[in-house]
Amino acid sequence: MNMSEPLLQLLLANTNSYISGEEISRQLQISRTAVWKQINKLRNQGYEFDAIPRVGYRLKQKPDRLNTLMLLSQLKSSVMGQQIKLLESTPSTQIIAQQMAEQGAPEGTLVIAEEQTSGRGRMGRAFHSPSGKGIWMSLILKPQTSLQFTPQLTLLIAVALCRALQRLVPISIGIKWPNDLLVGTKKISGILLESSAEDERVRYCIAGIGISVNMDPEDYPEPLREVATSLKIESGSKVDRTAIITEFLAEFETLYALYNEQGFAPIRTLWEALSISLHRPITINTLQGKVIGIAEQLDELGALWITESATGERRKIFSGDVEFHR
Repeated sequence: MNMSEPLLQLLLANTNSYISGEEISRQLQISRTAVWKQINKLRNQGYEFDAIPRVGYRLKQKPDRLNTLMLLSQLKSSVMGQQIKLLESTPSTQIIAQQMAEQGAPEGTLVIAEEQTSGRGRMGRAFHSPSGKGIWMSLILKPQTSLQFTPQLTLLIAVALCRALQRLVPISIGIKWPNDLLVGTKKISGILLESSAEDERVRYCIAGIGISVNMDPEDYPEPLREVATSLKIESGSKVDRTAIITEFLAEFETLYALYNEQGFAPIRTLWEALSISLHRPITINTLQGKVIGIAEQLDELGALWITESATGERRKIFSGDVEFHR
């Protein structure tokens, strides 16, 4: 039986006082263990509690939920985000967006979930996407380009997101090649671009974007706490998720139009200005092994030029994971 709703109603009726686990157990006719499990379930949905041993629980804060009408009313873009599908929970917004693209959804359609239960990042990695604490979204794009140029779109998205976040949050954010956004050495956002093509022409692309917005340290599994952070942790205050989404869509629409008019060159310049991977010693883990050297610049397709430390050879890397040297 799902007791989260009656438990939430009970806590909402007692927001100015603590209610003991024993009293909750008595009123809902469930065990103390079941009370604890339901409290944790609500925590995972973004509710915050004051909990004092032998005193009880008090609801401190309700989660900040996204709202479709609010998003549409604040849009500054004319194409991107004009159609929005907002989900409470889904395995992955990428899967839903792909289904919608196959059914003919127009470019700019946005799928957002409060929670992803099987979110994924680059190279098939799991992407931690708890309820109400971040932005987990997928954007349908229909670029008039060939498949070989799609890596440029990933870099374009990273530039648009970095510029949008820098305007909204007073912290220093940079791009790690190819598309992770970092504060210092910790990741706040990842981007995944998946394409469908026919005869080397792109039918559509699905841009998956995950942003850790209002997560607290305890929201991360232990292994992620050393490598991941959130806008709230770094800035010291909660950030409006609706503002981030609408600001990003407007910035992306502007840069996407620039890209369609002038090609990749201006986007490459912007990316290099925001990069934290260039002109420093790095290791790139590729499928062929490790490459150690100094990253120099992007090429015209978005690959990374690197001068190897051991040989002085200049190489072009198309895919891999960057590690910074301490």
